Amino acid sequence: MYMYAYTFIKEVPMKATIVDLRYKMNDILKALERNEAVTVLYHGKVKGIITPAKRQVLKKIKDHPFFGMSAKGIQKSVLDELHELRKSRYHDI
Repeated sequence: MYMYAYTFIKEVPMKATIVDLRYKMNDILKALERNEAVTVLYHGKVKGIITPAKRQVLKKIKDHPFFGMSAKGIQKSVLDELHELRKSRYHDI
């Protein structure tokens, strides 16, 4: 009965003039939040590109390459390795 037409719009990178940088900074920040690069134009010519910052990926301490590198081949848990590293130096003298 009804016909629906779906139009898929190709995502166009955001372009902003110097005036847009001043008056529409909120829209530019939203584009950067969506991981879009923003092209800065001055008199219609490209002057630069603002790219979004890379997000820091937090890794678990168990995934650090240090753990499991025991010379003797003895597998200690991460907590045991840290305890061994951080123990007091009282008996070292």
